[in-house]
Amino acid sequence: MNPVPFDVKLMNLVATLAYVVFTLVLLAAGGWWLLRQPFFPLAGIQVDGQVTHNNAVTLRANVAPQLAGNFFTIDLAAARHAFESVPWVRKAVVRRQFPDKLRVTLTEQVPVAFWGGESESRLVNSFGEVFEANVAEVDDSLPRLSGPNGQAGQVLGMYRVLEPLFKPYDLSIDELELSSRGSWRVVLDSDADIELGRGTADEVVARTQRFLKSVTPVASQYGRNITAIEGADLRHTDGYALRLRGVTTVAPDAKKK
Repeated sequence: MNPVPFDVKLMNLVATLAYVVFTLVLLAAGGWWLLRQPFFPLAGIQVDGQVTHNNAVTLRANVAPQLAGNFFTIDLAAARHAFESVPWVRKAVVRRQFPDKLRVTLTEQVPVAFWGGESESRLVNSFGEVFEANVAEVDDSLPRLSGPNGQAGQVLGMYRVLEPLFKPYDLSIDELELSSRGSWRVVLDSDADIELGRGTADEVVARTQRFLKSVTPVASQYGRNITAIEGADLRHTDGYALRLRGVTTVAPDAKKK
């Protein structure tokens, strides 16, 4: 029996491979067509995780119309984006739960401060991220931070550094502002308005500490304590300007120029 020629073997191999590839393509196309048919509809969406500010039923009702496809074809990234676009939702993890459900685990925003003016509805979370929500749902004792766009993280970081400095004096920061020129300003819960000036965090902290250590004896000279501070300007090189409630350096009969 004569051996099969090499070219015949090669032709047979090529034909077999072509048949296998064609079969796989046909099966894949058929499978894709089958998956896209309305045979595998989503039967429900299970929402768990943090839902303090969002009712799970309302969430499903609002997000479901934005979801397209069946159990196999739904775009999980688009579904995640739909849930994360809901107020108070910081992060959503979406996965399929066999045989016919989506399971969504939510992480809600945790506000630590207001952001911007009082008329705005923006807040800052613990990561220094700005988000919008109904501020009426937030504890109004939170501090108010403000600054240039994109600087919320820096302002929050400075707040966390400065706030402990005032605590030993029974004071706390109501407002902290970073100006467009990089100058810091705080308003305390005593209504004291203090210009801290520019510089690195270490420089601002050192300036603030020097002020707090020296202002009590200065105020006591006028029969006042630290809560009597109306305003202060720490931007001077060798000292600071100070305004105390009920204290003036202008004589009563002095004429205005």
